[in-house]
Parts: sequence; C-alpha cells; structure tokens
Amino acid sequence: MNAKVDGFIARSQKWQQEFTLLRDTILQSCLTEELKWGKPCYTYDQNNVLILQGFKEFGALLFPKGALLKDPQGVLQKPGENTQSARRIEFRNLQDTKKIVELLQAYIAEAIEIERAGLKIEFKKTEDFDMPEEFRSRLDRDATLKEAFFALTPGRQRGYLLHFASAKQSKTRESRVEKCVDKILSGEGLND
Repeated sequence: MNAKVDGFIARSQKWQQEFTLLRDTILQSCLTEELKWGKPCYTYDQNNVLILQGFKEFGALLFPKGALLKDPQGVLQKPGENTQSARRIEFRNLQDTKKIVELLQAYIAEAIEIERAGLKIEFKKTEDFDMPEEFRSRLDRDATLKEAFFALTPGRQRGYLLHFASAKQSKTRESRVEKCVDKILSGEGLND
C-alpha cells in the first residue's frame, strides 16, 4: 500500500468506497501501487498496467494497453473516439463496482502477461492521418508554417490534424487552420 494513494482515496468525495474495493482487489495481484498524474497507478516491472480514475459522472479502471486485451465480457471501452491504445471499464456506483471485481483478476492477469511478453501497441503514424486539403494548401503556401508544424511532436501534429479534419465544411476547416497558425508557429499543441 502506498501512503499517497491512501491520501488520494481519503480525499475522494464521490468514489471512495468504489476505489477502496477496487484497490483491495488490485493489490491481490503482483502490481506495484504508485501515484502518477495524481491518480492511483498500478505497474508491473515499471510499466503502467492499470490506473484508477474518478470523473463527475463515473469512475473508471483504465488499462493503458487495453486494446491488446481480449475482453471476453465486452466491458472495455475506448475513452475517446481517436484513442488507439487505452481502454477502460466504467462504474457508476458500488453495485457496478462489485460486478467489476468479479472480472478484474482475469483482466489484470492478461495485462501482466502483455507486459511480460513485451507486447507493444502499433500506433498509427502521423502520416497515416488524413491531412485536410485546406491545411495542406496552407502549408504549401507558407514554408515557415510547414517547418513549424513538422517540428511539433507527433502527438501535437495528430491533435491538429484531428481537429481540422473533424469539421464537416471546408469553410470551418479553413477557419480552424487560421485560428491555429500562431500556436503552431509558437511550437504549441492544440490544447497547450
């Protein structure tokens, strides 16, 4: 048990019982308990296997390499539309959490085996994402912008590409591109 995680759970106003029950179950495995990103994180051989999360409407168990899990119960969900690797199991009350506890050991065991085997997620490369024509033509006209964009980290590049591409109309895509030019030139990501 980790004193920092004790403090996290003690300060949790909404999910305290659920976190305690899940924590007790998780600690029966060979995972190491830490506090990372302000959340209880459980690692195997210094690799993240499971993270407890609390949100306003639900709590969740996040498996960073969840896309590699078999999920025979069909309980794993993508946290976001464009998530490539992480999957989570959501809970909304203590009754939901008790159901999760019944499944959890099997999911943890499989996640540990994934780490032991050294399996990795094959992430899409930035060039695999669609680059909207409005942004491509803007880069073709502005060498400084093009250089600044490709100097960004791959994650920041993907963030912009997803943001631009999600607009349905060309005019909206153009507007989004123009609003982001200064941030790109400053080396900032979309949400920096």
